[in-house]
Amino acid sequence: MSARKQNTQFIKDEALKLGFLEIGISEATKLTEEETRLQHWLNIGNHGEMDYMQNHFEKRIDPSELVPGAKSVISLLYNYYTDKKSAESSFKISRYAYGKDYHSVLKKKLKKLFQIIKNIIPETEGRYFIDSAPVLERAWARKSGLGWIGKSTMLINPKTGTFFFLAELVLNIKLEYNTGVITDHCGNCRRCIDACPTGAISEQGYQMDARKCISYLTIENRKEIPEEFSKKNGQLYFWM
Repeated sequence: MSARKQNTQFIKDEALKLGFLEIGISEATKLTEEETRLQHWLNIGNHGEMDYMQNHFEKRIDPSELVPGAKSVISLLYNYYTDKKSAESSFKISRYAYGKDYHSVLKKKLKKLFQIIKNIIPETEGRYFIDSAPVLERAWARKSGLGWIGKSTMLINPKTGTFFFLAELVLNIKLEYNTGVITDHCGNCRRCIDACPTGAISEQGYQMDARKCISYLTIENRKEIPEEFSKKNGQLYFWM
């Protein structure tokens, strides 16, 4: 077994020991296909008032802009599913909001994994991210073989669905890379489109209008929630 392959397997094993659901690794190249999609999404205004989405465009599509000499992107899934539910008479709270702040929990795990990698490969340099930088995390997870991006615009993993956080490490070292992507299994299904209470998912799927999304309306939006959405939904959810 080559040193690169051995190092890659070691990193994957250590990530699982830290509690991550799955790990995938892809080559750190420019995301040319996603570049076109992101530019179109921004051009038609689907980002709403999230002006920051227009900032650092090159960093979103080119990992070498985040880490000079970037060679590998490690994508990680971390479970947030819980059986806990809000009382029927209470506000609805997203499952991921139960428990400790995931940013602090995952940041500690990522820091530990980064140090483990550096211990076996001393020349390692890089950064780790959990909602902390302009990273197209779903695109990288797809590229690393962790799932497909469904009509809901969420990454769907064949084993675990969508109840997970995404995190990344961008490193300057070469590792063994995923060589294929998981086939889109959405087919003719449109359950996510029909289930979305505010119609935020386009009729054809695969595109989200953030201005209609509950997450945007209750987090990013600083104005009153438009009446057409609050009435249509009946009971808006709090996303914390």
